[in-house]
Amino acid sequence: MHPAPVPDRPAPALPEALATADALAATQEGGRATLLTRTVALARPASQVTRAELLATAHGVYEARVNGLPADDSVLNPGWTVYESRLQVQRVDVTAQVRAGDDHVRLSALVGRGWWNGDFGFGEADANYGEDNAFLASLEITFEDGSTQQIVTDESWTAISSPITAATIYHGQHEDRRLEPGPPRPVQVTEIDRSTLIAQTSPLITRHEALHPTTIWTSPSGKTLLDFGQNLVGWLRFTVTGPEGTTITVRHAEVLEHEELGTRPLRTAQATDSLTLAGDPQGETFEPTFTFHGFRYAEVTGWPGELTAEDVEAVVVHSAIERTGWFESSHAGVNQLISNSIWSQRGNFLAVPTDCPQRDERLGWTGDIAAYAATAAFQFDVDDFLHNWLLDVRAEVELPPLSFVPFVVPDILKLRRNGSDPFADGEEPTEIPTAIWGDAAVWVAEALWHAYGDLGRLRQHYPGMVLHLESVERALSPNGLWEEGFQFGDWLDPDAPPEAAADAKADKAVVATACLIRSARFAAETARLLGETEGAERWQTLADRTLAAFTAEYVGEDGIIRSDCATVYALAIAFDLLEPAIHEKAAARLAEVVREAGYRVTTGFAGTPFVTWALSETGHVEDAYRLLLEEGCPSWLYPVSMGATTIWERWDSMLPDGSINPGEMTSFNHYALGAVADWVYQVVLGIRAAEPGYRRIRIQPTPGPGIDWAKGAYDSATGRIEVSWEVTEQGFTLEVDVPDAVETEVVLPDGTRHLVTGGHHTF
Repeated sequence: MHPAPVPDRPAPALPEALATADALAATQEGGRATLLTRTVALARPASQVTRAELLATAHGVYEARVNGLPADDSVLNPGWTVYESRLQVQRVDVTAQVRAGDDHVRLSALVGRGWWNGDFGFGEADANYGEDNAFLASLEITFEDGSTQQIVTDESWTAISSPITAATIYHGQHEDRRLEPGPPRPVQVTEIDRSTLIAQTSPLITRHEALHPTTIWTSPSGKTLLDFGQNLVGWLRFTVTGPEGTTITVRHAEVLEHEELGTRPLRTAQATDSLTLAGDPQGETFEPTFTFHGFRYAEVTGWPGELTAEDVEAVVVHSAIERTGWFESSHAGVNQLISNSIWSQRGNFLAVPTDCPQRDERLGWTGDIAAYAATAAFQFDVDDFLHNWLLDVRAEVELPPLSFVPFVVPDILKLRRNGSDPFADGEEPTEIPTAIWGDAAVWVAEALWHAYGDLGRLRQHYPGMVLHLESVERALSPNGLWEEGFQFGDWLDPDAPPEAAADAKADKAVVATACLIRSARFAAETARLLGETEGAERWQTLADRTLAAFTAEYVGEDGIIRSDCATVYALAIAFDLLEPAIHEKAAARLAEVVREAGYRVTTGFAGTPFVTWALSETGHVEDAYRLLLEEGCPSWLYPVSMGATTIWERWDSMLPDGSINPGEMTSFNHYALGAVADWVYQVVLGIRAAEPGYRRIRIQPTPGPGIDWAKGAYDSATGRIEVSWEVTEQGFTLEVDVPDAVETEVVLPDGTRHLVTGGHHTF
């Protein structure tokens, strides 16, 4: 269960221990990852150690060991943040490791590139924060008599080269176990800006379950292929015995095409790991923990002998977020859709909320999480994870030269030095904000507020909202509309050309202006909650003024909204932008547009999270259900019918004939279009927060055609909520379990309302 809301939760201060530590350069000699080591005699016997705590961080990624034992079970530390402003320091209890040694303690840290440098950014952008990697640490040991001993990184450490010959995020990890470490060499002291150091605020990245392949076979070209049955994020782990010099190579991909590994969607990412054996007769274990891959399938070459399912396993890796939401129904396709959403969130919540985990990108695109945040907060406890990311959003806006929320956070794009450019005009805008992507500063904070009700954290997020809205104010036309500058718009509208994802049916200015109204309203609400009277008035005035301009310019008295497509109606209805008489006409037109499309999805990033909401909240429940349950392409269940186990980037990432979409952007693990899951949880299942943080609960299931029963649960900030309903010939039945002492309103499909408090109830 998520901890109860508290007034404020400042990040814990870092101790002075690191003040005396030197940052050690971890130069990649010949491309080989560096192992930094030091052995120190304990001031007292190891048996007298009562507490040992390691503080560590790096420019790059590191794995620390104490007396040969891992410091903890996390990987890819210190994660990825806006390094120019915020570098997380990990604090780990290593008492057991210190006590496990003799009267000496041996510290070591293997340091790799990670997100700090190497082939990273976008395509072959080579976007680097710095040339060299570095490691900074302090071990504080306390003995029974109260005395302490401190061991810090300094010039007394030594460096040796590891067997890792290359390791990057996009291209994979390569090891040659035949290589000798060579003699220890002196370390070089370098700089890590101490003003950027912060205590760990985001969940650590950890291993989770491991999956063995469900099938191993030989492809038409003679390759050995493995299917793990689930598109996941992580790496392969195996132990193998073979002759010295044998090289085992593993390539990864999400899909097959023409019965071979489908690698074209990876673009320039090699996604390849390799191990060259030293010939150890006891076997050699390989686990490439300085990279990660998005894959369901793997191609293995060079394996000595016959490869069996027990020989290899796929290790699932993501930030340590706890599952909080569950759903099951009578419809197998919807159940798989929800599973796909869960797995896409797991794979893309790795250090930052990324767009995709497999190709030469893997960036914190702000528009994706703006669309998906509410869904994410039901499925997992993301309070710490997204809170940390929002602090990064604010940090980026405050860094020159940007004056608006960038498209990706951390904004690695500003550091690219070459390679492909994601912007059609060749330049990333530096002054003009973008709707939805920029609105993430507000919408993600709003999702966290509703899910967790933490006023202290909302206070920390408010300045980011202000920075975003101020940048939008500067971009408005004289008529008060947001119609100037670059916009992604209803990105990935299924009717847009494969290479022009922004060419949607929805008018970009209508979308942008509607989003501004929503953001300004929530900023005003936030200011009121915080007692910021001036801010509340300012943002409410902006919202009201913009709404008046929106209505005058875009909305007809007949309810027709400019560009007359599902997205503009969904936004206007979901954001409450229409007067009652117009609202009813627009709702009727939305339902008509959905029917005219044969219940095929016609929306992209902007409209998809809201179209089923707009239908069901205006009485068009049957239309919403038919839209959800449609299986033709494009639809939510089309990928399910094609065997998808995660949410796709495009509605047709794989074409009906089994070939991969010819577009340059074709990810098979991209959560944004799975944002409909929020509607499934709140409307189909019926679990809603009547007050932020579920201090009051509303249970309001809305049955519809095609689903006979549904059940699920949510571990809220106030306790577990369970709902189970069924429709039979005898009628509708509902069972609920709600937390003790939490007032809950139960609304039945016929409109009957019941007020209950805690316990089990049947209706």
